[in-house]
Amino acid sequence: MNIQELKNFSDRIRASVSKVILGKDEVIGQLTIALLTGGHVLLEDLPGTGKTMLLRAFAASIGLDFRRIQFTPDLLPSDLTGIYFYNQKNSEFEFRPGPLFSGVVLADEINRATPRSQSALLESMEEHQISIDGITHKLPEPYLVMATQNPIESYGTFPLPEAQMDRFLMRLSMGYMSREEEIRVLTREDARDIVAKITPVTDREEILRLQKEYREVKLSEEIAAYIMDLAEYTRSSSLLLAGVSARGTIALARTSQARAALSGRDYVIPEDVKAEVPYVFPHRLSLVKRSHSDTDQFIRNMLETTAVPLEAL
Repeated sequence: MNIQELKNFSDRIRASVSKVILGKDEVIGQLTIALLTGGHVLLEDLPGTGKTMLLRAFAASIGLDFRRIQFTPDLLPSDLTGIYFYNQKNSEFEFRPGPLFSGVVLADEINRATPRSQSALLESMEEHQISIDGITHKLPEPYLVMATQNPIESYGTFPLPEAQMDRFLMRLSMGYMSREEEIRVLTREDARDIVAKITPVTDREEILRLQKEYREVKLSEEIAAYIMDLAEYTRSSSLLLAGVSARGTIALARTSQARAALSGRDYVIPEDVKAEVPYVFPHRLSLVKRSHSDTDQFIRNMLETTAVPLEAL
């Protein structure tokens, strides 16, 4: 494992995407972690904050195909997966792949589609394959899905069920730019023109290789126990209907390893875990009283009261 190579990989992607998206280095870093760990991202934010442009720039920087799908109430599962159609020229049925057969997929406003269409994403996200008419089709590797939704608008939406929320590795939010950054955006060339000029800073082969190498980052028994302490805190709390699943603890371990690697270390420290918790845990928590502020406060209390294994490390 070459730690410096992993760090350089992250730095190259951040520098490339930052040409388009200003002041969002942490979000870009988290997208890189999701790519490295093979996970998917739920991006909750207000309209017009650059969610689509972020993923366009990210896909262009890593050299993968990009498809954007606008989720609407009339969207059908076959619109995502593709269909078999009868070709009259050769008198045979042929498969026409849908937009899910891309390296990077943006599911825009995912909560505006019906549960039936939402569920069409599940197999592709979890298994990296799609089954149609009893035939299984493998999706390209690497494969990254980023779904967006507006956190304050509920009219005409279909909230994602807990099982589907758990399929997302992390939940991100971009937020507004600073005043100075937005002024720079107003006075520079159009973001779409900048994206068109981006040249890939990596390729499919390097990504697949680094997806295996980051797993060599050492996760000590003390750190693993710390992750379990955090998970058990959520499972025993009376404020929650349900705590973090086993998938959630695995996600926290993997993202902590990736964060350590991209920071130039071959071992995980408690700060890596604490930095990833706000991205990995909140969307997996079912609070008795639902609100972002309540969830954020719960996470803060959990991190403040759970003992960190400093002495052992």
